[in-house]
Amino acid sequence: MMKSIFLESHNIKNLNFGFGQFNYHLIKALSNEKTDDFRLTLHAKHIKKLKEEFGSAFNYKKYYSFRRYKSLRIRKKFDLWHSMNQNITIEPYHDIPYLLTVHNTSYVENTANYKHKKEHIAFQKKLDRSTAITYISNYAKTSTHKYFKVPKVNEYVIYNGNPVTQITLKQDYAPHFKTKGKFLFTIGEITERKNFNSLINLLRIVTDYELIIAGKKETRAAKEIENLIIKYQLTDRIHLVGKISEIDKQYYYNNCSAFLFPSLREGFGLPVIEAMKFGKPVFISNNTSLPEIGGKHAFYWDHYDPDYMAEIFNSGMQSYLNNQDIFSKNLIKRANSFNWEESAKAYIEVYKSLVNL
Repeated sequence: MMKSIFLESHNIKNLNFGFGQFNYHLIKALSNEKTDDFRLTLHAKHIKKLKEEFGSAFNYKKYYSFRRYKSLRIRKKFDLWHSMNQNITIEPYHDIPYLLTVHNTSYVENTANYKHKKEHIAFQKKLDRSTAITYISNYAKTSTHKYFKVPKVNEYVIYNGNPVTQITLKQDYAPHFKTKGKFLFTIGEITERKNFNSLINLLRIVTDYELIIAGKKETRAAKEIENLIIKYQLTDRIHLVGKISEIDKQYYYNNCSAFLFPSLREGFGLPVIEAMKFGKPVFISNNTSLPEIGGKHAFYWDHYDPDYMAEIFNSGMQSYLNNQDIFSKNLIKRANSFNWEESAKAYIEVYKSLVNL
């Protein structure tokens, strides 16, 4: 009898965020795998769009927000429920095998007093009901064990693939915003933990470049950055361009001089391997998951003193430019080692183990 596996995947609608990217690219890779022994059901709000792309590769269940209430949960009894993102409130009605994917614990800010918070209580409950747990990095695993009580179940680290699976940029493409001269690039929702404000001070010292910061900018952190840009008279060199299209993102990766990512806390750090795909030097924080992802081919900041950051940047750029062909080849090779097809195969093996195939 064919097994049924439910993918709680409604965050696939949020493609401007890491959760949405994970959902989409893993599901896309799963659609290309042969799964004769089980049938996957996608849970999503915009089913029509998914059917147009994936057709009969999956079954589909329409998402409704009221399903988060216990009495209104989905009643069908699946053989396995995969909670693809750790923060979702849609849970199974029945007590069935449950796989949880943990992306990060970066939202633990007050490490002395956090367990009473609503989001942490909800996450602990998800851990408690898990039959198995997958993590997107070793850091995600170790930090979860540090801050939460993890049940004695099988645990797996399965790295994300690179969202930039194919470079489709045309040579004459013009983005919505274009700098006047050479530029540096970063991307991510502009929050305090992304630490983009450290780049403002860096650009006061490194004066040869403009800087593009892409990502959601309707945030308090973005307003603070805008105030710093005005304060230091950098409006002609630092540009907050907001959310951008995939093709604009490829343009900025392809044409930037370097990619900067001084984040304080990351469960994985997808933009790092995206930039590497284009052979660009990456300058990143030496903390949380980022050294695990960047490997030996990235340049690292141990702290964020502006003079120190400028020193690391200038020496790193010199090293890159002195051996650009070799550096670029190694960076692209590193980026290609993160592969969604391999990730999908690993998840399939976990599925099979949990439904006894």
